[in-house]
Amino acid sequence: MSISWSIRLIFTLFMVSYLYPECGRALEAPSDIFILAGQSNMAGRGGVRHGKWDGNLPPECRPNPSILRLNPQLQWEVAHEPLHTGIGPPKTQGVGPGLAFANEVRSKGSMSVVVGLVPCAVGGTKISAWARGTPLYNELVRRTNASLSLGGGGRLRAILWYQGESDTVRYEDAKAYKDNMEKLIIDLRSDLGHPTLLFIQVALGSGEGKFIETVRRGQLGICRLSNVKCVDAKELRLEPDKLHLTTIAQVHLAHKLAAVFLAAHQSCTMKTHSF
Repeated sequence: MSISWSIRLIFTLFMVSYLYPECGRALEAPSDIFILAGQSNMAGRGGVRHGKWDGNLPPECRPNPSILRLNPQLQWEVAHEPLHTGIGPPKTQGVGPGLAFANEVRSKGSMSVVVGLVPCAVGGTKISAWARGTPLYNELVRRTNASLSLGGGGRLRAILWYQGESDTVRYEDAKAYKDNMEKLIIDLRSDLGHPTLLFIQVALGSGEGKFIETVRRGQLGICRLSNVKCVDAKELRLEPDKLHLTTIAQVHLAHKLAAVFLAAHQSCTMKTHSF
């Protein structure tokens, strides 16, 4: 960890404690829990260049004591960027969509007091690495169940999924993506005991190979499963590596994800009240 990054982190935490003095008190357990899964664009590479994160934080990504993350030790803590620090193999993390999503949900919605984010994304992973019974799948289920068992009666609201860049290299992987994605959704809903769990996936805007459109067709074509939504990352700005979203692009993506979630939540609430 560089000295400049350490200073930025210390300053950020100081400002949180100054602006939100309640942050020093015991944390209130989240009432609304979201799982963040997939690969590097969900984990966050915004602002990462030449192996270092620039530390720049837009207002939408600043910490809030009412937004928590489940850390690697399965404890709630105030969320701050990089949100996926300590999750998966050691890699330089940057800004992802999670924290900006939570801030937007709290700003535009009225259903939540405390939001809990459960980071699970791991960079460079194909969808086959997330199949039922794999270490990544088992870890996602373990962390999700842990988040629900930490008291407070938190409710699992949605899985946010951004993955597929690694499946664009081989045509066989890209062609099989839709079937593999549908099976993953079905398996997760079954193993989490939530048959109608909202699943919001991101349609790729970049990839490691030439079969991006094949994967995108699979992502956009999942229609036989209920309560599966999709937002499109195409046209969002990329870092110079032409693979990862910039920090500002991650904020734009977060707002898209929040809009889809809030619309789905409002629709569900209206159906409930109609009975």
